[in-house]
Amino acid sequence: MTTELRRLRNYIGGEFKDAADGRTTDVVNPATGEVYATAPLSGQADVDAAMAAAAAAFPGWRDTTPSERQKALLKIADAFEARADELVAAESENTGKPVGLTASEELPPMVDQIRFFAGAARLLEGRSAGEYMEGMTSIIRREPVGVCAQVAPWNYPMMMAVWKFAPAIAAGNTVVLKPSDTTPASTVLMAEIIDSVLPKGVFNVVCGDRETGKAMVEHSTPAMASITGSVRAGMQVAESASKDVKRVHLELGGKAPVVVFEDADLAKAVEDIAVAGYFNAGQDCTAATRVLVHESIHDEFVAALAKAAAETKTGQPDDEDVLYGPLNNPNQLQQVAGFIERLPAHAKVEAGGHRVGDKGFFYAPTVVSGLKQDDEIIQNEVFGPVITVQSFTDESQALEYANGVEFALASSVWTKDHGRAMRMSKNLDFGCVWINTHIPLVAEMPHGGFKKSGYGKDLSAYGFEDYTRIKHVMTSLDG
Repeated sequence: MTTELRRLRNYIGGEFKDAADGRTTDVVNPATGEVYATAPLSGQADVDAAMAAAAAAFPGWRDTTPSERQKALLKIADAFEARADELVAAESENTGKPVGLTASEELPPMVDQIRFFAGAARLLEGRSAGEYMEGMTSIIRREPVGVCAQVAPWNYPMMMAVWKFAPAIAAGNTVVLKPSDTTPASTVLMAEIIDSVLPKGVFNVVCGDRETGKAMVEHSTPAMASITGSVRAGMQVAESASKDVKRVHLELGGKAPVVVFEDADLAKAVEDIAVAGYFNAGQDCTAATRVLVHESIHDEFVAALAKAAAETKTGQPDDEDVLYGPLNNPNQLQQVAGFIERLPAHAKVEAGGHRVGDKGFFYAPTVVSGLKQDDEIIQNEVFGPVITVQSFTDESQALEYANGVEFALASSVWTKDHGRAMRMSKNLDFGCVWINTHIPLVAEMPHGGFKKSGYGKDLSAYGFEDYTRIKHVMTSLDG
């Protein structure tokens, strides 16, 4: 007997459709390595149709009032909450994430973020209207940019979809969203839920691969392209968008330094860093995977972290004792394993460093010490459950090592010295600095980096404003 595969479809102009040419791609559950669904492998015709639907819907959605957009987003949030079990199940099958943690740690923030942007729709910022020239009154209009082409990643498919569509729709834009080709299921389910709330064409989902995303970004219709992905993908998007001067919003890779000083609460630091490094199998651009520890406590810290790693469990989604599930796909498993296989002779694997089981794409919680600043594993993003540890002598060297990478998304400092914490937060060249914690996010505060981590902000009023444009209107008082 063979089990019939689930059939996912695009959502274009309020209708669920197969790819125009009938092509599909297999969708694999990374916890089992087995195909469980097919999704459209969308081509140019599908992208054209989605862009046309979004463009046709834009004037009507643009002209809705902020309160109307707020009400729609609040309905979406309520509907997501009411169907939370379905969304969590789809996401777990998408990614292999633990069901319990997805329900407690991802679904509630998603719903909260939608409700935040619902409120942001009614709080547009602008300079005070006034007479800045004699006889003339100036006002500022803040308007939606238009159709937005959005590409979401596979590490947090549901949450990143929310980070994309919620601010865009709140600001009055229309959206064509592409989920990752490995994780389309939860996004298609979102479209099913949203279908009863938004006018046709305001929200569209196109499934496909890199070529599909490329076609979206290069399309002449969108006024803005937004992507969460690799640095290479971000550079390609920026280059493509430059050809017709599209606005670009990029949230790319990270290599977060975690700076632990000698006066830190060592037990708390180890416990929190292990969770922040291994949660979601380390597949997080802000993950606490590059630890810098003062030389006086280095050995003690490494021993404690190796013990915490050994006690951290990975496994199947329905196991309530696991902290994280599998890596997303075979290529990612190979990438993580490759970093460990290529370690220099001076490095030491203190814990883990191997695949777990022969089914699915699981990798053991890993700790590597003895590393130097120019080592590959220090400079490049592993995106797996691997925490590296380096030692430093003083605050100056800690900053040198922390800032000495091409990424600049997030960082943390662990110390009881308030002055030191303030100096470090000032001098760390990262978009976020946590003090005595690592990884919490709130809807009200911005998320985004510098350097090769991209530009633009997710979450917060800053993220909302990224999806608006500013117009100056001046009128003569003479009538």
